[in-house]
Amino acid sequence: MTDPLYLAELSDDMRIGESIEVTDDEGRHAAVVKRTRIGEYLLVADGAGHAIRGPVTSVSKQGVRVRVEEIRATPEPRFRWTMVQALAKGDRSEIAVESLTELGASTIIAWQASRSVVRWDARAGMPDKSEKGLAKWRSVAKASTKQSRRFLVPDVRYASSAQVAEIVERADLALVAHEDATMPLAQVELPVDGGEMVVIVGPEGGIAPDELELFASKGAQLVSLGDGVLRTSSAGVVSLAQLQLLAQLRS
Repeated sequence: MTDPLYLAELSDDMRIGESIEVTDDEGRHAAVVKRTRIGEYLLVADGAGHAIRGPVTSVSKQGVRVRVEEIRATPEPRFRWTMVQALAKGDRSEIAVESLTELGASTIIAWQASRSVVRWDARAGMPDKSEKGLAKWRSVAKASTKQSRRFLVPDVRYASSAQVAEIVERADLALVAHEDATMPLAQVELPVDGGEMVVIVGPEGGIAPDELELFASKGAQLVSLGDGVLRTSSAGVVSLAQLQLLAQLRS
């Protein structure tokens, strides 16, 4: 069984044989909720791609102490996956964030599309909900990182359509998943040298024509994911899985 993973600060000059403390919510969860025992092995990651593995040497109500037996790191990826996910109703956004994290997205953008039913931006008589919404997405991403035993927590940010266009313009390749696209995603030419890959997934009502025009003007390509129309919570996951397979086949 894979060792459980917890998140904590790690020193840059950490060495084998040293010990680290896992405290606060993470430490209390390990000690009190999971009832971790002395001698059990844990993975502890800093959320930025670095981790250690080792046995627990002490347990208290405040957390656990772990002796460093292994030092690990996530290799620098050839492709960095930025997923632009439109805000969706119910828990569909959180489902998307969870799965995209499991697949290795490095950045997840919460996009306030014009047709999004859920609104985070401030309107007349309504408060700005972006901070609360981002906190929820980040919590889901953090939990999914731990569940999937990844060492890198995705950077979760909020963006308007204009800001998404800026992200598209800076990317090495930008794609928009769209039901009317004629080019299958499988025919996309990936950058030979890798780089920043951006995938845009629209809301339940679809991406508005002016948004499509804006993204296309910045270099984004429309791609089809198949014969059917996927939910917003699954379109990004399908896109990322296909792109990662293409990257492996063409490496």
